[in-house]
This record gives sequence, C-alpha cells and structure tokens, in this order.
Amino acid sequence: MTDLIGLTPRAARRHASTPASGPPRASLRERWQRSTLIRPRLVSLAHLMSGSLGAAVLMMATLAIATRALGTQAFGTFVIVLTISRTCERLVRFESWQPLIRFVAAEEESASPERLASLYAYSLLLDIASALGAALLAVIVALEAGPLLGLDGDARFLVAIYALAIAGNLRGMASAALRLAGRFRVLAYVQLAAVLLRLTLACLLYALGRGITEFVVAWTVSQLFDSLLFNALGLRTLKQTGIPSPWRADKRHLPSKFPGFLRFAISTNLSSGLRTLTHEMDTLLVSTLAGPAAAGLYYLSRRIAKVVQTAGDLLQTIIYPDLARLWNQSSRKGVRRLVTMLQLALGGIGLVALALCWLMGRPLLEFVFGDAFSGSFALLLAQLVAIMLMLHAAPARSALLAMNRPSFVLACSVLATFAFFITATLLVPRYGAIGANFAHIVFGLMLVLAFDIALHGRLAASRRPEPVGASTKEPLP
Repeated sequence: MTDLIGLTPRAARRHASTPASGPPRASLRERWQRSTLIRPRLVSLAHLMSGSLGAAVLMMATLAIATRALGTQAFGTFVIVLTISRTCERLVRFESWQPLIRFVAAEEESASPERLASLYAYSLLLDIASALGAALLAVIVALEAGPLLGLDGDARFLVAIYALAIAGNLRGMASAALRLAGRFRVLAYVQLAAVLLRLTLACLLYALGRGITEFVVAWTVSQLFDSLLFNALGLRTLKQTGIPSPWRADKRHLPSKFPGFLRFAISTNLSSGLRTLTHEMDTLLVSTLAGPAAAGLYYLSRRIAKVVQTAGDLLQTIIYPDLARLWNQSSRKGVRRLVTMLQLALGGIGLVALALCWLMGRPLLEFVFGDAFSGSFALLLAQLVAIMLMLHAAPARSALLAMNRPSFVLACSVLATFAFFITATLLVPRYGAIGANFAHIVFGLMLVLAFDIALHGRLAASRRPEPVGASTKEPLP
C-alpha cells in the first residue's frame, strides 16, 4: 500500500487493478512475427501469387498476340485444339502428388531413403502411364469427334501435334518433392521460363505472319520445356534431401509395399477428372452448342478469371502438406484455424478482382485483345463470381483430403458436376456462352455448402486429444 502514497484516487485504483507480475501482452506485430502456423503460409502464398501474377501478365500478352494474329474464328479453332488435348489429359492423368504427399508425410519420420524413393517411383510410373494414355485419347477424340466439336478437315490433325506436349507432361513426382521440401519460391517462378519462351515464339510468329499450325507448335514446344525444367528441379530437390532418384529405385511389388496408394490416387483422379469436365470440357460444350467463335470468347473469359482461381490452386500447394501433418498430429484446432484464415484471405482476393473487373474490365479487354473480343466482359464478371465460391471451397477440400476423405470429395464433385451440365445444357442454347458461366456459379455454390458442412462436422465430431505443445496454442496474428 505504501507504493500508492502520493497518487490520485483514480491513479491508485488503476495501479491496484494492474497485475503485480506477468509478462506484458504481446503487440499485434510481435504475435505476427512469432506465428509459426499462419505467417509462413501467407508468405509462401505471396511468393506463389507474385510468380503467378507475372506468368499471368505474360500469358495475357501471349493471348493478345494470338487473338490479333488469328482472328475470332481461327482463334476459336486454336482454343478447341488446346481444349481437347487438355481435357483428355486431365481426365486420364493421376493427381499423384496428392496421395504421394499424404503417404510421405505419414512415413518420412521412420522410412528409409530407399523406401521413400520407391514411393516416389510409384508416383512416377502412374504419371508416365497416364500421360501416354491421355495423348492417345486426345488423338482418337479429335479424329472421331472433331466435326462435332468444331474441328473440320486438317484442323483435327493439329491435336496430334499438341498431344506430344501431353505425353511429356510428367509433374506429380516433382511437384510433391518441391512442396514437401517447402520450395515454394521455385514453384512460383519456374513457370515464368516456359511462359517467356511461349511469348517469344508468339511474337516471332506474329512478325512473320504465321498461322494456326505454327502457333500450336509453339505451345507444344513451350509446354515440353516447362515439364523438363520442372522435373529437373524436382530430382535435384530429392537429391538434396537425401532421397535417391526414383528412376533407379526398387520398383518391385509397389502395390503391396504401399497398400492404399493406388486407391487414393484413383479417387483423387476421378475427383480431378470431374473438375476437368467443368473447367475444360465446358469450352467444348460451348463450341458444340454455340460455335467456335463463341467458344473463343468464353475461353478468353475463363483464362482471365483463372488468374484469380490460381490463388486457390496455389493455396492447396501450400497448405495440403501442413494439413496432412496437423491431422496426423491430432491437431483439430490447428486445422480449423488454418482453413478459416486462408478462406478469409482468398475471399478478399476474390472481392478485389471482381471490383477491378467491374471498373476497368471492358476498356482493358478492347485495348488488349481488340474490339472483337469485348463481348467477353459480361462472361468475365459472371465467371469471377463463380471463382469466388471455388476459392472459398479450396481450403476445405484440401482439409478433407488430409483427413483421408477422398471418397466424400469425389461424391460432392459428382453431384456438382451433374448440376453444372444440367444448368449449362439448359442455359447455353438460350443465353449463349454466358450460360456456362452461370453453371459455374451453381457448381461452386454446391461445393461450398458440401465441403464446409462436412469439414466442420468432422472437426466437431472428432474427439482426439490435443498433443502437448501443439501449434494450436499459438496466438493468432
């Protein structure tokens, strides 16, 4: 009490109410600096977004050259060639990095380097088989269904050229190696090399007055270069972490060594394939119902909006390994916190993109791509609304996969895909290409509701004890 002598009554009361001991409350900046859960992931997301933004700017420049060099009709044909190949690739290709990350995360503390190399080799073999199958399927579809999809005459054989890029696109093993090692800067900026090559080739072809065949060749060469560079960096990362090359690993009895891996890969592949139906085959649907020129406008709106959607894909790149580890550590609170914070961040990105498009979208489209492509403005606005919904669903989808719920994710994707095609089939003949954008909104809304309800219900039902010292006690930034 003697310490209060000489103080005013108000000051004395304030002094008495202050705890006699204990550390002062950390400031917001200090809590952000100490964050080990949220801050590193947002920093990694910033790196990936910066690299993707640079690649997106270069991609827009490349598309602008292609639209001016080819015109609306030829550009629409060019789009159909690329879309047939990419649709077949994504329908057949295994998303092998997802099961690979989950199995490596479960075994990395106890398994030998040789066993991990065999696990990576398992993923690599799946990648090779699916890439070759996708290339063959693309050629068959072009030859048999080309006229129905808008490809007539010699244009069908352009798919055979781009199929070479599909056959060489092996990314699952390298992608998992880079993600698990935290090489997000590499993932962010490696794509710039291939995009720069594509832009250089497009500028050269435009100056020489070349046509659609040469543009398909340019896209093929740049895609093969990207795949080779990506795999070289992935193999170097494995070597630096002490894991032998998967090419020389023991490949005998892989299904029995890693039970459940193939089933997980098939489930994620089916789920990804269903997403492909709405993200690639939608262009073919528009071409069939509204013609190649409308498909070109629709494709342009989808490619521009994909710049924003990339944030959700990059987010899965960053948080999926951490969510798998958090769930294996029984950290329910950590999973919920990470998902919620990143949903808020992605929501902000989507709102900013929608506002910028509303204010400046039409004049920018006319300036960059030409007056003939200004019709993409309304399509782009509708697509950005759908993208906002998909961005919200992305973290919950990653969390459900980390919880070993690929079958549920697949079932939700099946239902949403049915809803998409029913909506698109009804609306495209009546409203044109924008009907497919409205169908994307229906698709995204269904996934948001299903994934959020399932995720929070699963977290609430789980009664796993939190480990002592888990990251869930970390203060939020």
